[in-house]
Amino acid sequence: MPNSEVFTQSIEIQADLEVVENCITDITLIHQWLNPVLCCEPLDKWSMDLGNQANFIIKIPIIMPTLLSTVVVREAGLLVWEFSGFFTGRDHWEYQTIINGTLLLNRFEFQIPNPFVFWGFNAFARGLTRTDMQVQLQRIKIIAEAIQSDYK
Repeated sequence: MPNSEVFTQSIEIQADLEVVENCITDITLIHQWLNPVLCCEPLDKWSMDLGNQANFIIKIPIIMPTLLSTVVVREAGLLVWEFSGFFTGRDHWEYQTIINGTLLLNRFEFQIPNPFVFWGFNAFARGLTRTDMQVQLQRIKIIAEAIQSDYK
């Protein structure tokens, strides 16, 4: 993606790959780790099938900025959402088995076509977005490890 920005974060989780995958694909679990100012609403029945769509809405009164997200890649160890709206880009979720569990990588690649929105993002949200990605991964880790310990 030309002129795109990329934020990448990763975390090691002491849980099986299937548990971690469930944390990033199950809508109930997603709402447990997603930033509370965000809401994910499927356009139809919730699914991770190719072509499935959902709106990710930022709960800012009056304007409620929304990204239309579509599952564009779904294969073993990889889920990619492509989004459009005030941002355009892709949100990659890669996960692979490691010795003590699973390595989860989140790569957020995006462009902001509107100069006003780009300015606002740089002025107010750039650092918050990076921090939020780290916090989300920490929340996923906590949830996945709690689920894993319930299986033992």
